[in-house]
Amino acid sequence: MEFIHELLRLLTDTRGFILEFINDHGTLVYALLFLIIFVETGLVIMPFLPGDSLLFVAGTFCAGAAPALDLAILIPLLCVAAILGDNINYAVGRFAGTRMMKLRIGKRILIKQAWLDKTHAFFEKYGTKTIILARFVPIVRTITPFVAGVGQMDYKKKFLPYDVFGGVLWISSMSLCGYFFGNIPWVEQHFEAVVVGIIALSVLPMIIAFLRHRFGRKKA
Repeated sequence: MEFIHELLRLLTDTRGFILEFINDHGTLVYALLFLIIFVETGLVIMPFLPGDSLLFVAGTFCAGAAPALDLAILIPLLCVAAILGDNINYAVGRFAGTRMMKLRIGKRILIKQAWLDKTHAFFEKYGTKTIILARFVPIVRTITPFVAGVGQMDYKKKFLPYDVFGGVLWISSMSLCGYFFGNIPWVEQHFEAVVVGIIALSVLPMIIAFLRHRFGRKKA
């Protein structure tokens, strides 16, 4: 129960959760951030963990007169976490994907077909660029490397280079946004709304794709 309580705190009050962890454990927060990013990108059954908002929050803690985190450590460390997670996810999809898609807890399927459908739609529209674009879309970024593995995407020529570029771009851009804009007075005063806005912008491509799919199907 305590784990579930802490997980809910992480999801609903990311900034407060990370700040409390820094106050209690200091630099161990780097390990926590690494673990969260690694799990979100590496475990296909954990797509609900905070990604964009977590990176933005972490970036804010690198700014200010007395920064709690070092940007020069944060970005390279989390780039490794994001790339490593994706590559493990790809390997699981490639070598155990069909078995993973049958896993259940009771009557509940662990990997929802809707997640796979959304990711397949991304692949159909953007091709290998999906590996980069998916980094900025919650759920899709977790499912994409798994689907790429299931589909036997060429690892060295396609998946790996796109994944490394996308991972570095995602971690760097979101962290730097927090670093440069997170401590602006207006942003601080409306921090929760800004985080919600970031999440909304992240899921917007999924919403647009869904509406186009529904509209197109009805029209047909």
